[in-house]
This record gives sequence, structure tokens and C-alpha cells, in this order.
Amino acid sequence: MNKLDYVDFYQTEASLGSDEKELRDSVRSFVDRECMPIIADFFDRGEFPLDLIPKMAEMGLFGCHVKGYGCRHRSHQSYGIICQELGRCDSGLRAMFSVQNSLVMFPIFKFGSKSQCEKWLPKLARADSVGCFGLSEPEYGSNPAGMITTARKRNGQYVLNGRKMWITNGTIADVALIWAKLDGEIRGFLVETGTPGFRAKPIGRKFSYRTSPTAFIDLKNCEIPESSMLPTASGLKAVFQCLNHARYGVACGAIGSSIACYEAARDFALKRQVFDRPVGSYQLVQDHLARMLIEITKGQLVNLHLGRLLDANQARPPQISLAKLNNVREAINIARMARDIVGARGILADHHIIRHLCDLEAVSALEGTAGMHTLVLGKEITGISAFI
Repeated sequence: MNKLDYVDFYQTEASLGSDEKELRDSVRSFVDRECMPIIADFFDRGEFPLDLIPKMAEMGLFGCHVKGYGCRHRSHQSYGIICQELGRCDSGLRAMFSVQNSLVMFPIFKFGSKSQCEKWLPKLARADSVGCFGLSEPEYGSNPAGMITTARKRNGQYVLNGRKMWITNGTIADVALIWAKLDGEIRGFLVETGTPGFRAKPIGRKFSYRTSPTAFIDLKNCEIPESSMLPTASGLKAVFQCLNHARYGVACGAIGSSIACYEAARDFALKRQVFDRPVGSYQLVQDHLARMLIEITKGQLVNLHLGRLLDANQARPPQISLAKLNNVREAINIARMARDIVGARGILADHHIIRHLCDLEAVSALEGTAGMHTLVLGKEITGISAFI
């Protein structure tokens, strides 16, 4: 049995098309060649490897959900494959890709005007521009309906006031999709980040998601043209259509993190000698490895079928919640077991495990906390909403 068999135990590869396999191999090679050798240093410095963004664009990775405008439209399954391979390297890298695709380019394509699409989508596809998604606020994360950021019309323009927090790509973005209430209704606005009244401040001293350029955004009398509002993005339904794509990406990225931790632990267990025997020969270590493999396999099967449901336009939000909840929760458990197997070396960045373990603490909260997704499933099961 070769190494690949251990991270595809149920041979999910057999169900992939030739184009999906080619894409996976291409992104996997890119990650191994360009990303893995440098990511620990960037994590240590708390910086994002900006030079990787144009390289991702050259591979046609931006615009997965877009048809036309210089984008290479891909299936949801393919999008998930990319997220898994990028997540195997770093959650911040996966997040940059996910936000650019699911939370910026998709809503512009889905809800934007023709002129908005023509202006932004080709630039975002080429990585001439980077975007961010301004939804969460300091006081309103899990309850976006409570947002207090407002937009009001004045002299043919919209004036935005409010604050946004935990905004991925916020400090490197050229355009921000800001969600605000206009006459009490949630609407989406495209704001060029150089606009007076728009200020993005990096969130520092993070022990998780260190490579992610996460921002606090302050909007003070930020005036934007009337043409900046997405014409058909109205209410939370539009917001959640974007988040559903992103949550699937998180579920796939978590499996990538799990695979990275599992491979590191397995390789160490086979090489490291303790009492003249490989660490992997001990029962407790084999128990850990078996449990890790089981959960990775289950997560791969969930992602595979969910991707097909999304491609058939048959996936329901609770099914996406299950994948995000399960895969991230189990990825945390896998990372902890891997750290235990590797011992003291598990806290070193060069072994990668500690990076994933720290990042997964943030991943458990973003795109909906574990508690929120649990209640989504609870409502689906009982028909009774536990949300207040």
C-alpha cells in the first residue's frame, strides 16, 4: 500500500473525472513546490505570502463560480478539491482563495450589474485586484441580522457608517463587499478601499490564522456612488447564498489540514525509535492513527457527496452545516492526536501540526460556530428552532 492509499482509504479518487484529477494534481504540486517550503516562516511572522496570489491566478483558480469575464468556471467538486489541497498547507491560504471566489466574485456575478461584473470580475480573476467580504461586526457575528452598519442615500450617493470585524483579506483588498442596512433592509455595496471614510486596520496579536490578513474595518461617512450597490442582493438570503459556498470550502479545507497532520504523525511514528522500536509499533499510537484515518475517510466521503449535491443544485443548508461542523471538529481532534504522537516536536512550526492546530481553533468559529451549526441541525431534526 503506497502513501496515497492511506489518505484515500475508500478510493474516492475513482469517482473523480479526469479534469478533476488533473486539477488536484496541479494544485497539489503547486502547494508542495511553492507553498509548503515557505509557509512556516510566514506563519511565524504573522504575514501572508502575497507572491502566491498572482501564481494562483495564473493557474486559473479565481472565478470558480463565475461564467465568462475571463474566469474558468469550475464545478463545486473542483472548488472543494482546491480548498482541500490549499488547506493541507495553511488555512489562511485556503481562506484567501475562498473569500476571493465565494464571498466576492460569486456575489458580484450573482447579484451585480453588468457594469459591476465587467469592472471587477476580470481584475479579480487576474489577481490585479483582491476582494474582501464585510459582514461580521464587533457586536454581531453569529447574528448578522442585528448588524448596525447603515447606508443612507444622499445627493445621488450612498453614505456608509459602521464597523466590521474579522474581515479576511481586509488589509490587502482593493474592493470590499460591505453589507449594511438601507432603510432597515440588508443590502450589499462594493466599496473601493481607497475611498475616503474607509479604513482597514490589521487585527494583530493573533495566535491563530496568523497568515491571514484579517482586518477591522471602520466606515465613517464613507460616500460611494449609487452604482456601487449590488442591484439584486437583498436580505439575509443573499448573504447566506454566499456563505453556503464558503462553508463547503471550509469543510474541504479542514480535511486538508487533517491529512497534513495525519501524514506528519504517521511518518514520524514509522521513523522515530523509542525503546529500540518504532513509535508506530505501540498500540496506543496505532489506535490514534486508526482513529485519525477513520475520521479523514468519513470527512472525504461527506465532502465528495456534498460536492455532487451542490453541482446538482440539490444541497440544502443543513447538509452544508453538517459537513462544516463535523469536519472541523474532527480536524481539531486529529491535530491534537498528531501532536501527541510527535511529542515535543509537535509544537515546532517545521512539523506543521501546531500551525494547523492553532488555525483550526479559528476555523471552528468562522463561517458559523459549532454551536450555530448544531442548532441548524437541531432545527432540521425536530422542526423546532432553538434560536432566540
